[in-house]
Amino acid sequence: MSEEHTDNLKKARARLIEQRRAFVKVLAGPYERGKTEQAREKFLEMQTAIEAMNRAIEDEERSQGSVHAP
Repeated sequence: MSEEHTDNLKKARARLIEQRRAFVKVLAGPYERGKTEQAREKFLEMQTAIEAMNRAIEDEERSQGSVHAP
């Protein structure tokens, strides 16, 4: 069951990474007032969410190890 949670977290992280890449593409382009600022804010939100997702994955993997330990 815990492996399923880890797999779901990894899938969700992959989606967040795709979203982050879209915002990076906007940031790498020419400056557009409003659009660039919004992309920067969304990039930071995505990065924060990805980091939280990484911590959750590590936590699930640790809990899997403790469940399977003798």
